[in-house]
Amino acid sequence: MNIIELAEVVGETPRQIRYLIAEGFIPNPDGSRARPEYRESHVEAIRRYQRLRQDYKPAQIRILLEAEAQARDAERIPLAPGVTLVITPALLAADTHPRAIGDRAEAALRAFLQHPTKEPPDAG
Repeated sequence: MNIIELAEVVGETPRQIRYLIAEGFIPNPDGSRARPEYRESHVEAIRRYQRLRQDYKPAQIRILLEAEAQARDAERIPLAPGVTLVITPALLAADTHPRAIGDRAEAALRAFLQHPTKEPPDAG
């Protein structure tokens, strides 16, 4: 499908889709520059972004997506619903001490929490 068709399917503008591509939130289109082609994978990526955008700012989404990309072959330790500690042994230095890992994990979580999510709407 072309970008106009994709925009209609996902309810976004072509300009927004180009932004998502430029920022790395969705993959580049297939095909040539003159005739880019969008597939179901693009639809899925945009819909995922739309879901995440309901609760997170773009900077937070970027952190989540980057962490996911780095963690393809990692050990996953669920900590709480929606929170998983991911350890990628291949990326660890041989002399990395477990305490250093804990300190970095704590720092990363603090950095993530400094970008608060949107406030939920009032129930009353």
